[in-house]
Amino acid sequence: MALAPSAAASPNRDSAGGDDGHIDAPELRLFVMALFFIFGGITSLNDVIIPKLKELFTLNYMEAMLIQTAFFAAYAIIGIPGAAIVKRVGYMRGAAIGLLTMMAGCVLFIPASGTATFGLFLLALFVLASGVTIVQVVANPLISLLGPAKTAGSRLTFAQAFNSLGTTIFPIVGSIVMLGSLAKVKASDLSGAALDAYRSAETVAVVHSYLGLAAALAIVAGVVWYNRNLLKGEHHDHSAVLKSFDLLQRPRFGYGALCIFLYVGAEVAIGSLIVNYMRQSHVLGLSEQAAGGLIPIYWFGALVGRFIGSAVMRAIDPAKVLMFNAAGALILIVITTQTTGQIAAGSLLAIGLMNSIMFPTIFTLACEGLGERAADGSGVICVAIVGGAVIPPLTGSLADLSGSLEFALILPAVCYLVIAGFGLFARHKADPAVAALA
Repeated sequence: MALAPSAAASPNRDSAGGDDGHIDAPELRLFVMALFFIFGGITSLNDVIIPKLKELFTLNYMEAMLIQTAFFAAYAIIGIPGAAIVKRVGYMRGAAIGLLTMMAGCVLFIPASGTATFGLFLLALFVLASGVTIVQVVANPLISLLGPAKTAGSRLTFAQAFNSLGTTIFPIVGSIVMLGSLAKVKASDLSGAALDAYRSAETVAVVHSYLGLAAALAIVAGVVWYNRNLLKGEHHDHSAVLKSFDLLQRPRFGYGALCIFLYVGAEVAIGSLIVNYMRQSHVLGLSEQAAGGLIPIYWFGALVGRFIGSAVMRAIDPAKVLMFNAAGALILIVITTQTTGQIAAGSLLAIGLMNSIMFPTIFTLACEGLGERAADGSGVICVAIVGGAVIPPLTGSLADLSGSLEFALILPAVCYLVIAGFGLFARHKADPAVAALA
């Protein structure tokens, strides 16, 4: 998933970097790219852990989607406090705090597994996502400072490619480690002490995966803390962050923020259903591990599409490209729900390709014309990512009520329809009449 630039802080560029106002610190580029890779990969691991916990705790689809709710709720709850933390302590110290919070979330998987309690898994994911949110508050603004302003867009695209690389690689490893160990016995066939023992044993693979992440995060946090004074003369605007929300009264921005909410929700909901969707006999009838191996294809489509889209949008109005991709995603949903076998599977996975340019394009179009309040707008859009906590469980509820994953996809389809409408609304951005809407 592509992640929004944050309104956390506005450093004094002249005191922080080179002659043209940008930061002259090459080592930071590798650091920021690594952050995008890490939190992109961690986010996509939810698509693997959902079918694992769904089976172990015999959850219905709505309950299983609470995993995404616990994770993405952090954007709404921690986004503003996280911005305040970074504004108070600075970028590098803020990054260290975020990384250590992520590490704490990973460590919480130990008691969650030991007690075989689903609620503790949700708490661990929330703490993990809280750290991701704080790190995002740091990483995105730094992108614009790591070079001349005229190339900021290309740097953001490049950073998002690392995000997509993480979302492609992590599910491959996760599906092998987490899903490959599922025993032939089913949790639904057990009860009492036997069920508790089975859950504890089977969650060991999950614990080991997240403990490995915790070790890696501890190392990165140590490196960041060692370089905590790297940014000299860092300055932050300490105005109230909550005032940013008055931007929602502007039609163009309000519509765009809504579309971020819907896009993230649709993207996450579809990614979360891939394993169970591919396991259906009329689709591919795969095992959990084999179906989990297809998740990276969904995210790899976003990686490829991001490079293609960045080139296409140099010649075509981005709003029209957004409208085309949203319509394409809608059509692919129709195809997958009306077909079977490889066509149904392929069309569902291809939605990842359509998703590729949506987040950065919606963000850019929504914030167009905000001028000095562009940073405020990016902060509000960061909070709108909470759509990933709302749309997936609603989609799961539709699946439970109807007994059909195909029927449940009607909600993501509506999301894409609204997004296509925003592309139509925001087209011809050079038109003064349209600019006046900003």
